[in-house]
Amino acid sequence: MIRVLVVDDHPVVRSGLVGLLGSEADLEVVGEAGNGREGVTLAASLTPDVVLMDLRMPVLDGASATAEITAAGTARVLVLTTYDTDGDILRAVEAGATGYLLKDTPRDQLLAAVRAAARGETVLAAPLAAKLMRQVRGGDQLTPRELEVLALVAQGKSNPDIARDLFIGEATVKSHLLHVFDKLGVSDRTAAVTHALERGLLPSPGG
Repeated sequence: MIRVLVVDDHPVVRSGLVGLLGSEADLEVVGEAGNGREGVTLAASLTPDVVLMDLRMPVLDGASATAEITAAGTARVLVLTTYDTDGDILRAVEAGATGYLLKDTPRDQLLAAVRAAARGETVLAAPLAAKLMRQVRGGDQLTPRELEVLALVAQGKSNPDIARDLFIGEATVKSHLLHVFDKLGVSDRTAAVTHALERGLLPSPGG
């Protein structure tokens, strides 16, 4: 019997997972927690085989909770989240998570992942594996031209402005921005600038 602890701050999601896992003959839900701190405490007292861990939670986030649980050696952690940005994936894996799945993962795949995690196997959804490998290999580095475009975006310039400043076409500007979004794991200009500033890819304003 595989003992599972469910950690998620959304009661509806938690009850859905508990119902799904509890319907399997070889899986037993031994507890549920609504935040990362509670998850760490229950993992220590209940000693489950697998902890299904959400990422964004109050009190203590999922990556930090994962790090504490894996450091204690009490259970294997399988992250189940709606977030698939490179930074989130890397933080969870660096924290020691055995696997990383998205909440839209089909039922059968999720159940198979829990069983695989219990065996100590690494479980990573295919699109996320590609993102992680690119991040680890440094393949997400922005080119000098992409950094130029992003720096001008940070100055509040529009695509036509950037095209004029760099003597390139607007379509080329759009292409560079799409590559930047993909590499940084974001979907808009504001998030790209914020992420780049956080990672030190752009000089901080006034700095």
